[in-house]
Amino acid sequence: MDNTPASFDGRVTPTHAVQPLRGVLPRWLLDVVLTLVIGFALMTLAGLMWGVLTGTRSALQGADADAVGAAIASPGALAQIGMVLLASATTALLIYVWRQPATSAERRYAYQQMRRPQTWALAIATAVVLFAGTTLVTWLLHTWGMAPSPANLAVIRAALAQSPTFVVLFTVVAAPLYEELLFRRVLFGRLWKAGRPVLGMWLSGFAFALSHEVPGLGQGPLAATLCLLLVYAAMGASFAWLYKKTGSLWAAVLAHAVNNALALSVLLVSGP
Repeated sequence: MDNTPASFDGRVTPTHAVQPLRGVLPRWLLDVVLTLVIGFALMTLAGLMWGVLTGTRSALQGADADAVGAAIASPGALAQIGMVLLASATTALLIYVWRQPATSAERRYAYQQMRRPQTWALAIATAVVLFAGTTLVTWLLHTWGMAPSPANLAVIRAALAQSPTFVVLFTVVAAPLYEELLFRRVLFGRLWKAGRPVLGMWLSGFAFALSHEVPGLGQGPLAATLCLLLVYAAMGASFAWLYKKTGSLWAAVLAHAVNNALALSVLLVSGP
């Protein structure tokens, strides 16, 4: 008996009729706008919660008004990551449920694919190739005097010094889950279902890149930042390709987690 969903062909991946861009692009852009609006609102709410809790705690400890204000205005690395986690994960889940929820057939098929050794092998191989490529690009940029400085590197290093376990869980478990749900399932999935997978890979890839590295926020030269954006975009496109190839978002989550684990291992070994 064939358990493959009707929207899937026999080659593992689903097939979809090509839809006009004038119909699908506005819906894709609406996904992006809703993500930004909800994400900003939740990040603001998380910041307010942090301010109230920190201010109350400082006041109860007898701090004066200036000290309370300084504590509220300067959240530590762990607090910053915690707020990002709360806002980003909630946003991804809301957008997924609202805009691109998986059907029971899709979920069943995705789990079936994860029982295949080939899926695991392809996901891990993708992660290793991406990590090797990123390492090569980083080495070349250093060689050319354009050392990249990711915007989140200082926060990650500071958080590692305080709670390595929390950073590992965030980087290797939480971030791959909510980022794949948003960028691959929702943003790539919108264009994939419209029969535009290649366009979806790169548009969602660049959205993924801009969520990690905004030009002007990092400390490295602009050329290095642009190279980082291309690396992140290629990484996002690769995860989307893997999702399409296997038909399982879990494969992309696995590859993302392995890639992050490798990068974090290097950061731990290299030290401050």
